[in-house]
Amino acid sequence: MTYQEISVAELKRKLAASTSEIQFIDVREPDELEQSKLERFINLPLSQYQEWSPRLDAILDPAKETIVLCHHGMRSADMCSYLLRRGFNNVKNVQGGIHAYALYVDQSVPQYF
Repeated sequence: MTYQEISVAELKRKLAASTSEIQFIDVREPDELEQSKLERFINLPLSQYQEWSPRLDAILDPAKETIVLCHHGMRSADMCSYLLRRGFNNVKNVQGGIHAYALYVDQSVPQYF
């Protein structure tokens, strides 16, 4: 099983839908979040895997649609693969990450390099 890719335009639609059936995960580091972030995302930094992984089942519901974001889409792809191995079955990676979202969807979201 593989994860799906979604565009930043699709992410915008998903964020606008006020549903609790979607869980949003941001795997960037805390210092990156200080520079730029989107509402509704839970932060699970990959570098802190040892801290959050033992309680992942208490944090996330494997049955829900799960959308994963990072800066450009690489770390979030790693997280998507990890979640699939953990039994999640509706996992989506945001193509281009928050960088693409800031460029093409919402220019008020700060960019960083």
